[in-house]
Amino acid sequence: MRQFLFLLLFCSLSASLLAQPTFPQNGIYDNREGYFALTNATIYTNHNKKIENATLVIHKGIVEAVGEKLAAPKGAAVIDCKGKTLYPSFIDLMSSYGMAEPKGEGTAPSQRPQMLTNKKGAYQWNEALKTEFRASDAFQTNQKDAKELRELGFGAVLTHRADGLSRGSASLVTLADERENLELLNAKAAHILSFSKGTSTQDYPGSLMGCLALFRQTYLDAEWYKNGGSTQERNLGLEAWNEASALPQIFIVSNWADELRVAKVAKEFNTQYIVKGVGDEYRRLDEIKASGNAAVILPLNFPTAFDVEDPYDAAQAQIADLKHWELAPTNPARLAKAEIPFAITLANLKDKKDFWKNLRKAIKAGLSKEDALKALTLTPAQLIRSEKSIGTLEVGKIANILITNGDIFDEKTMILQNWVHGKPFFIQKSIQTDLRGTYDLTVDTKKYNLEVTGTQEKPEMKVILNDSVKLNVVFKLNENAVNLNFVTNTKENKTIALSGNIEQEGATWRGNGTNEVGDWIKFAAAKTAPMKESDLKKEKDKEKTDSLKAEIGDVLFPFVGFGSTKLPTAQTFLIKNATVWTNEKDGILKNTDVLIENGKIAAIGKTLNLPQGAVEIDGTGKHLTAGIIDEHSHIAIERGVNEGSQESTAEVRIGDVVNSEDINIYRQLAGGVTCSQLLHGSANPIGGQSALIKLRWGFAPEKMKVEGADGFIKFALGENVKHSNWGDAAVIRYPQTRMGVE
Repeated sequence: MRQFLFLLLFCSLSASLLAQPTFPQNGIYDNREGYFALTNATIYTNHNKKIENATLVIHKGIVEAVGEKLAAPKGAAVIDCKGKTLYPSFIDLMSSYGMAEPKGEGTAPSQRPQMLTNKKGAYQWNEALKTEFRASDAFQTNQKDAKELRELGFGAVLTHRADGLSRGSASLVTLADERENLELLNAKAAHILSFSKGTSTQDYPGSLMGCLALFRQTYLDAEWYKNGGSTQERNLGLEAWNEASALPQIFIVSNWADELRVAKVAKEFNTQYIVKGVGDEYRRLDEIKASGNAAVILPLNFPTAFDVEDPYDAAQAQIADLKHWELAPTNPARLAKAEIPFAITLANLKDKKDFWKNLRKAIKAGLSKEDALKALTLTPAQLIRSEKSIGTLEVGKIANILITNGDIFDEKTMILQNWVHGKPFFIQKSIQTDLRGTYDLTVDTKKYNLEVTGTQEKPEMKVILNDSVKLNVVFKLNENAVNLNFVTNTKENKTIALSGNIEQEGATWRGNGTNEVGDWIKFAAAKTAPMKESDLKKEKDKEKTDSLKAEIGDVLFPFVGFGSTKLPTAQTFLIKNATVWTNEKDGILKNTDVLIENGKIAAIGKTLNLPQGAVEIDGTGKHLTAGIIDEHSHIAIERGVNEGSQESTAEVRIGDVVNSEDINIYRQLAGGVTCSQLLHGSANPIGGQSALIKLRWGFAPEKMKVEGADGFIKFALGENVKHSNWGDAAVIRYPQTRMGVE
């Protein structure tokens, strides 16, 4: 163990692993090539291949050899990794590591609409399109952030600037502590898109449907521009868009419905998106799988449990939120079962330290360790076409390696080292000795009882003064060295600070320190008893309980109150003895039967026979009419009914933003409405294209639309469209008079 740690320390201090011949060196420097042989290890060369008692050879930051019975090459530093497990370091595809906070191109006119971009130069007309931005131009290493990511197991990230609908190209970088020149693996690794305008102060687009329309128009403009559509105009933004179209396309969305929306755009323009979701794909797995998107980038931002002890708080909890808390951890396993490719990201976590807790929660909820490792290594590498350089521990690939003291997904396992590009970074020291138990602690002439509990890997310490007073001990363990301090008087903040060595496999601790007044003293601790068997049993019982899978409830369709665990299916119904309002020349028919088959009226008459398997409904005393059709409705429209930023927005489509989970659908059904025309609002003379839907409660948006329906568009007149009632700040947008509206 000491040899292992000494060699790693030696490597991190002295080895110059990455040469940079284009930069001069000032003074004496170490020019060794970083030649190592990690021997006697359990090695996962990829997510599903494990080699026991294996050797991995690293030369100049690259894996030179890996396998069983390999002899260490002459000149290589040999590091005995007996009892250790090696994995490929993780890859995060959704990061802003090394990027400065985005800044806007200018300020919007004071209290007035901004019609065109503030950005100077020969770029696109819309400020939210920043395709010309290159992350590689702005990337700067950040050792604090890199250290945090390395400690979680990551060795490389795809980084981009989080700003705009088109965010430009993202760069693949490693997390070493070298110059940017050495960390940059692929300057243009992907094109990032989103539905967030970012720092843009331009009014358009002002709605989700406007964003989708702008993407469509940009695809059309770029194609026109590429084919020589203009001999007079130079547009650097469209040139950047056409260049970026050859890269993997990553689209950041807000929910599962957005994933389906962007898939439609992708099909229209013969492209394919990798979607960065929010973890709710389980709600519409069939539709997600059939969408045509390449893969999903999954965050692990599982919600915390709701406090429902107070009945008033409990009454405010929404069923959708409670169900998401229950089902979100099952999302990765469900995607794996559905054979939907996915990568795991740290994005959306409020605290990155929750990453491992949530990952293990996903494994307990059904995600296999093999699929988890694949989602953190090989899959992200493949999605950005970098699998030839990272993602596995195979010959010729970059030596990004995790060294652990066991199964990396085990709660007790620690990441000891994270090698990035063949350079080792210390994470944690392995604790071999079980220190748990009770000790007689002598500090100068005072006697205390010291209690060590917790787990072997993560012990906890308390100084016991008496049955009712226990003092928390703050401590650090570094192999055989220990530092501990505890406050004996909280009011006066009197602290004893001790530092020493652990001997005889934890039985004896010795060293020096300072007492409450700062005088130097000696201390010693002698183990009097190991951890109680009853406490060990509690720990094992806890492990057993934690390993049990909780019973998981069903997905609801739609995922709100009044949702159902199954989608409704068409059946044969016979409604008997109703008063039927035909709305035809036959008028009102009393005591009449109506037969419905395959979703259509099959027969109307007296004493109709009940077909085999049909459901009979007694209509006695009840009236039956055709369902109400609402010709002008604004229900079930997501993130904006108006795109009022321009006088004509005929390009936007309500059909792009149908919200199939709007509770108003349920309420309208209760009022007799069965079909609605969803219209754009009245913010401008020419609004957008409408959508005709049937209120199929529980179905996805596309299934709600009336197939083959004619297209309609919203026009509007009056004062609203000329902004006369919008105040003096709105006088800039045409039209300003009713003449102009006409």
